[in-house]
Amino acid sequence: MTRGPVLHGEMVRLRPLVARDADRMWESLQDPEGMRLTGTTATFTRAQVAEWTATVADRPGRYDWAITPGAVRDGRPVSDELIGEIVLNEIDDAARSANLRLQMLPDYRGRGYGREAILEVLRFAFDGATDADGTAHAGPRLHRVALDVLSINPRARALYASLGFREEGRLREAHADGDGWADVIVMSVLEDEFRATLAA
Repeated sequence: MTRGPVLHGEMVRLRPLVARDADRMWESLQDPEGMRLTGTTATFTRAQVAEWTATVADRPGRYDWAITPGAVRDGRPVSDELIGEIVLNEIDDAARSANLRLQMLPDYRGRGYGREAILEVLRFAFDGATDADGTAHAGPRLHRVALDVLSINPRARALYASLGFREEGRLREAHADGDGWADVIVMSVLEDEFRATLAA
């Protein structure tokens, strides 16, 4: 599996992550609240971020997209700047399952961009996608997409539930949060549940 297709929504355009995204990716890693809410505890150097953005889109078993604004003028995106990242990884072809991860830059949270990005990735994951020029992309044809969300992030949990994700279990106090602890909540959506959510 290599570089995924460009996915289009009304508000967002998802394109494979590339080397020029390194500055914005680095910026996202300097956001303490974003790091806390996503449970990111690893630290990275600027050089590691540059190497990652330059190579990740061609690594097997995953799709990594830069979320960019979806506005178009004269058939071209008005802005190609990364405002978030969405990842479909841990793809298991035999089990037809994968993991989903989303991170938005601070100024773009709570504005609908993340929701639409998840919708487009789930459409691709379950049913494939079609480019603006009509080119079809089969996608991985998954049956199940899962994610982890921390109990300290109820807004994200509500967003995932609104898209058809259901709670599967809870790892109690599995994540250190300052002087306290947070539960890790495991959620997933199956292909028929997602399609039912779209039809509702």
